[in-house]
Amino acid sequence: MRLLWLGGSLALALLIAVPTLQSPRPVPADAPATAFSAQRAMVDVHEIAQRPHPVGSADHIRVQTVLLDRMAALGLQTSTQTGPLSPEAVQRIERNGGSAAGLELVNLIGVLPGRDPRLPAVALMAHYDTVPDSAGAADDTAGVAAILETVRAIRARGSADRTLVVLLTDGEELNLDGARVFWGGHPLRDRIGAVVNLEARGGGGRAMMFETGRGNAQTIDLFARTAVKATGGVSSNSLAVFVYELMPNGTDFTIPKDRGVQGINLAFIGRPAQYHAEASTPDALDQGSVQHIGAQALEASDALLRARALPAATQNVVYSDLFGRVIVGHAPATGWLLLGLAFLALGAAMWRARSHAGLTFADVGRGMVDGLWFLSTGLVLTQAVRLLAGPMSARAESADAYYTLLARLPWMEAGTALTVLALGLALMGGRTRPDRRVAAGGIAAAAVLAVVLGGMNLIVIGAAVIAIGLSLFPALSARSVWGGWSGLIGLILIVASAAQTAAPEAAFLFVWTGLLAALVAAVAAFLDPGLTRPKALAPVAVAAVLGSGWIAGLAHTTFLGIGMDLPGVLVLLGLLILMFVRPLSPERAAARPLLMGAMAILLLGAALSGAARVAEPRPAATVAAA
Repeated sequence: MRLLWLGGSLALALLIAVPTLQSPRPVPADAPATAFSAQRAMVDVHEIAQRPHPVGSADHIRVQTVLLDRMAALGLQTSTQTGPLSPEAVQRIERNGGSAAGLELVNLIGVLPGRDPRLPAVALMAHYDTVPDSAGAADDTAGVAAILETVRAIRARGSADRTLVVLLTDGEELNLDGARVFWGGHPLRDRIGAVVNLEARGGGGRAMMFETGRGNAQTIDLFARTAVKATGGVSSNSLAVFVYELMPNGTDFTIPKDRGVQGINLAFIGRPAQYHAEASTPDALDQGSVQHIGAQALEASDALLRARALPAATQNVVYSDLFGRVIVGHAPATGWLLLGLAFLALGAAMWRARSHAGLTFADVGRGMVDGLWFLSTGLVLTQAVRLLAGPMSARAESADAYYTLLARLPWMEAGTALTVLALGLALMGGRTRPDRRVAAGGIAAAAVLAVVLGGMNLIVIGAAVIAIGLSLFPALSARSVWGGWSGLIGLILIVASAAQTAAPEAAFLFVWTGLLAALVAAVAAFLDPGLTRPKALAPVAVAAVLGSGWIAGLAHTTFLGIGMDLPGVLVLLGLLILMFVRPLSPERAAARPLLMGAMAILLLGAALSGAARVAEPRPAATVAAA
């Protein structure tokens, strides 16, 4: 019976997650003038992205002329700004065999005056240069074309009090040079109070709002009220903002952000094989991605232009979209109240289960150990499986090798996700049923493989030591469903408490899921402590579907962003899904088939990851590097 509940819950969760990951259908060219239409924007994409147009090329000059004409036709007051290349940009050009002699940056600027020139202006920003070997239909022609279509739609909606500044920067691919030149001294820079920047790292997928100015509470409040009107809804959360702040990456938005300007940064990162590649052509570009990024840019910039006051820097807020349809959030301190409620709910569930189902505190502890085994073993296995597809990007010895790894990213994701699924099934089937020496030996072999393929990694080695140790002591495994479930919830709430202390913007991932699981555990405990009747299993299954579906959607975007170098992130997200489905662990009779299925899935995941080397072979010049 529980096996059916488990399979049905996971299937429904997947059915919920997959639609939330799809880019919307492009709006046709005959849509109302006030709407954003990807098909209208694609006319500009085709015109601009005919060929690569890096700084200094003939096509670079052609694109400048095309864009200035288009901006003037939209009623913008156009001008240009020239500036020198930075030493870093010169070095990059020379490393690629070119010459920077006599080259200058040319920023393209358009102004749509507002009714009140005294008010701070709003800027729409994207870069129009490309790398030498890519026509850049996505990076960043899609952003440029989306801005042109956004300006047209804004004019159709009627004049606003604030001035709109269109900034199409040059030299972003070299060293963010155009943005540095503009924000370093252009007369308009001090008039701009908010920025909407558009970027891409790939050729498809939903557009995510992944970065804001610092102290973003008011920015998120406006974005939550307006961007959800966009075609396809909205994708954003404070974890992405927090993580990107820690990363060494940068876009044009980095420059005004460091000056204290508020705003948002939008990008899509699906179809990674198209990033800086010859494959990034207008015909290959996902028009749904253009629709999604443009519709969000339109709604956000239009709201900023018509706002009584622009967002100011206050404090960062904790927030996330729910299934791409609505954004919910709260102040960082509210996380402690939610945690307190979660601990109370878990305590009530444990009290009820202890008095009516024989739960012991020792078994709760063993349930926590199961979670630690899942995490430590998962870190080892996902690292080994991921490395079958190629080295970590830090070990790629050339740009071409890095782009080859990006092309393999979908294979890496499939292999890693199947590994996490196999590990979860193994735990629910009874992780102590196989011979403990075989289990420990398998983990040791995976750790050796990870070190051989990826080099010394103290985190993987430490995880392997823990996983092997726990595998050698099967008595430390939970002995009841309640022990395994409440132990996992308790472990997640402990992690949530640590995250709430160190990084409250990222803690929602554990706080919200832990609270949902604890509340459902309390409900189930009072309905049927034995967890055998449908009246108790039904609310558990509903929570499993909703919670797992939400986490699965986040997992895909997270892996695209950081999974190449941190595949173990899926293990942590997998632990959250395991927390929801743990009480649906099948009866003892189904344990053996579940374990056999887990082994088959693990082998399939490893095979898919390894197949990336064949499906996406390395260019001849980078064979030694990747």
